[in-house]
Amino acid sequence: MRSILVLNPKGGCGKSTLAMNIAGWFAAEQGARVALADCDPQGSSKDWLAIRPEHRPPIDSATVTANKTETPRGTDVLVIDSPAASHGARLANLMKQAQTVVIPVLPSAIDMRAAEHFLAELIDIRKVTQKKVKLATVANRVREDTLAAASLDDYLDHLKLPNGTKLKYLTLLRASQNYVHAAEQGLSIFELPPSRTYYDMEQWEPLVKWLNSARSVP
Repeated sequence: MRSILVLNPKGGCGKSTLAMNIAGWFAAEQGARVALADCDPQGSSKDWLAIRPEHRPPIDSATVTANKTETPRGTDVLVIDSPAASHGARLANLMKQAQTVVIPVLPSAIDMRAAEHFLAELIDIRKVTQKKVKLATVANRVREDTLAAASLDDYLDHLKLPNGTKLKYLTLLRASQNYVHAAEQGLSIFELPPSRTYYDMEQWEPLVKWLNSARSVP
């Protein structure tokens, strides 16, 4: 079973939206049997699953705890929506469940500095757990053609892990109302009319291409 963790301990960076749309892509575009685990106390992903239309490709609910992961039998892809403030043992337990980690970062100096501290902790945990995972970043909720967007794009493009290895930067996702409209209907943006989302699809292309390749799996 494929497992993808959307992770950033800082709240408000769009983890749930990203997790819902990754799950939606695998279900709607790949025909995979998908399960989505909502580990965030706010329960945004669970609420989204609850209103998902029955005629759309199904996405099941899963449970991830410190000791076990419960998914429906036959699940192809598990997407984990992590809670904010995940550190220490909680972060280590989440990492144990994942093959791939996608890290959304917002275009602000505070978020960029927080990302550096978080990556250092993430690498230390990987050493302790001996868990090999593939890591990548996404610039999220970006207002294009702004100085903040350009700064974040350049920052992520040059971001390195503590050992000096360049961290993979996949794409920039704009702050689009398409995500809001889709979520209100229990849909992913991949299930909205293509005439509305063609630009968003272009931005998602590098992310889904990587997730669907052997390069994103240990």
